[in-house]
Amino acid sequence: MAIQKNYKKTLTACYLGFVTQAITANFAPLLFLIFRNSYGISLKQIAMIPLVFYFTQLIVDIAATKFADKIGYRICVTVSQLVSASGLLLMALLPEILPNPFEGIIISVILYAVGSGLIEVLISPIVEACPFENKDGMMSLLHSFYCWGAAGVILGSTILFAVFGTENWRILAVIWAMVPMYNTFNFIRCPIERLVDDGEGMKPLQLLRLPLFWLMIILMVCSGASEIAMAQWASAFTEAAIGVSKTVGDLAGPCLFAVLMGISRILYSKFSEKLDLNKVMLVCGIMCAACYLLAALAKSAVLGLAGCAVCGFSVGIMWPGSISISSQKCPKGGTAMFAFLALAGDMGGMLSPAIVGSISEAAGGNLKAGLLVAAVFPVILIVCLIIVNRMNDKDDLSVYKNMSV
Repeated sequence: MAIQKNYKKTLTACYLGFVTQAITANFAPLLFLIFRNSYGISLKQIAMIPLVFYFTQLIVDIAATKFADKIGYRICVTVSQLVSASGLLLMALLPEILPNPFEGIIISVILYAVGSGLIEVLISPIVEACPFENKDGMMSLLHSFYCWGAAGVILGSTILFAVFGTENWRILAVIWAMVPMYNTFNFIRCPIERLVDDGEGMKPLQLLRLPLFWLMIILMVCSGASEIAMAQWASAFTEAAIGVSKTVGDLAGPCLFAVLMGISRILYSKFSEKLDLNKVMLVCGIMCAACYLLAALAKSAVLGLAGCAVCGFSVGIMWPGSISISSQKCPKGGTAMFAFLALAGDMGGMLSPAIVGSISEAAGGNLKAGLLVAAVFPVILIVCLIIVNRMNDKDDLSVYKNMSV
């Protein structure tokens, strides 16, 4: 008698995988001003931290198109947890023991970015391969755990900073490293299926010849840019540009951003069967552009904070929604498709915080100027969604059939 596989264990591991990614992506931004004050690191150097993080993820995304299927999902996703934990642990050590603290920070970031990149490439196809119904809703729910992880790391870090002082941030880095260490054992034991059978997945060149797939790539770039630009700079923006304390800035900025992003993903997962994903994303794109303009142009601190926070709700559907549309249009895309989508999202996440930081530095440290320029990303996303909505599904399928043989 065959033993029935418990895919709930797989979901639990994948949920914690996204929590791990949220920790690696959101912990360092909370320390930007601490790094600046403690180590004398400039805003331009600080802007390099998310740039290096997402560039490293981008390299991993590219490499994953070659090795993920050959090595296997289980080995790769287990390694993702181990290197994520190692990077967080070294973040607490290297800046203090190396002559150049900035180099220690960058080395740690590179290490846990490798783990984050593997998580990003593998978690979505692992869940997509599980025999669940309502994949759109399941994908949105899955990605909501990134938001809860982000909110958790921001809230937990803020409480520790308020009670024990920011000088104890190294202890917190060790605490957060325990999450991926624990989840390593979950991935070792849970059932993991292949997304497509050997030889049936589309090859990278076949995907890149699909015109519709390039639209998906642009959507992912803009989704990543719209989300990460605000998420990475929300803490510094609410402190420096609006003039509130670090505690208020972290809770009202990145924490509320993450909570609202998670709420939007849970709401979509609940009502996804009744909603048109393309139209939902179009509305969210318009809302996102408005939030960037509000945060950048509002003279009122309350309105600026509102624009920063509500932006989280507007970007919530963009990343998982782009993945779901791609899965529907290219069901044989396989691991290569998810890797390319992750690469595109990371490209947006890599460029947008650096653009915001550079523009802000050029404007004399004015973060509002950087966020104003970043409003272009949701605008481009809106244009791409309009093009996708006007494309004829029959023509798309005929292109897919021609290119997948």
